Amino acid sequence: MSGFSLSSEPFTLARDCSAVMVPQGESVTLPAGQVGYITQALGGSFTVYVEGNLFRVAGNDADALGKEPPPPLELAADASDADVEKLVWQQLRTVFDPEIPINVVELGLVYDVSLESVSADQRKIYVKMTLTAPGCGMGDVLIDDARTKLELIPTVVEADVDLVFDPPWNHSMMSEAAKLETGML
Repeated sequence: MSGFSLSSEPFTLARDCSAVMVPQGESVTLPAGQVGYITQALGGSFTVYVEGNLFRVAGNDADALGKEPPPPLELAADASDADVEKLVWQQLRTVFDPEIPINVVELGLVYDVSLESVSADQRKIYVKMTLTAPGCGMGDVLIDDARTKLELIPTVVEADVDLVFDPPWNHSMMSEAAKLETGML
């Protein structure tokens, strides 16, 4: 685990629960009755420590951990593209690396966001993002987390999240708050 101070709230799974191994990205099912610790609860998802391994548990499985799932997203019926884009950025701020308590926007990993109207009430979202390192094993997990959270936005029928490495990420792309949090300021 990283050098960040993480909580360690114990849990016992109330039911079988889908999870993703960190950093391998392998999907697994943790069995009902499994005991472990929640080490991070940010952005509506959870990082849990079970028998020496870290796993990411999605927000829609929060009940298995004895937690409340995140509330559904709401959008006004007459919402403009600007309203939807604001919600896109809000959702991207809920995507966290399981080992670093900083979201992908503050880390400077999101390079571009664009919207396309498919019909009067349907939109596609296109996002270009990168990783802190090209070999980061969490790439697929972060991409899937971003896509899943963006597709929760009302009127969004598809979210296309592309992983790019040009320009290469460096710590100067982080927000001041992220630099402060990581001690890089």
